[in-house]
Order: sequence, then C-alpha cells, then structure tokens
Amino acid sequence: MDYRGVKAITHASAFFAPFLVPIIVWLLMADREAKNMALQALLFHLFMGILISISWALSFLIIGIPFLIIFGLMAIYYPVKGILYSLQGRPFHYPIIGSLVG
Repeated sequence: MDYRGVKAITHASAFFAPFLVPIIVWLLMADREAKNMALQALLFHLFMGILISISWALSFLIIGIPFLIIFGLMAIYYPVKGILYSLQGRPFHYPIIGSLVG
C-alpha cells in the first residue's frame, strides 16, 4: 500500500506540529518506509530547531544572522520538497539525516 498522504502530512508537520506528528506516525505506522520518513522528519526538525536557536543566540554578535537566514530557509525548503516528492511517489531523504537513518 502507498502511504503518500501520510508521508506528505509528516513533512508538512514542520509548519504546525514538528515533533508530535512524526512521533505519532513513527509509533502507529506498520509500513517501514513511512516509519523511516517519520524518523527522518523528526530528526530534521529537531536539528533545525537546535541550529536556529544557536543562530538566534549568536545573532546578538552579528555572526549568527547569516546562519539564521540559511537555516530558516532550509527549514522551509526541505519540508516543502518532501511534500512534493511524497505526493508524486518519489523517494525523498533529508540532507545528512537521510543517509544516517536510511
């Protein structure tokens, strides 16, 4: 069975529940590919949250501003790309995290 909608919702959760939805999908889904995608999404959201927090703290020293912009754009771009790939049925892996989890 194809779980395109579940995968798309997992990626879209970056905009409304970045930790809750991937955890629920990971716990409740039996499909290995959907579980793998949920774990990747969860780790991506966690790491991006940490990186954006560090960048925000360093923005007071001005060096964090470029990092804040870059990580903020990445936190938007990759979930949207994941949504589009999931709806098309194409495989998608988050950068760096996809190779660690997959």
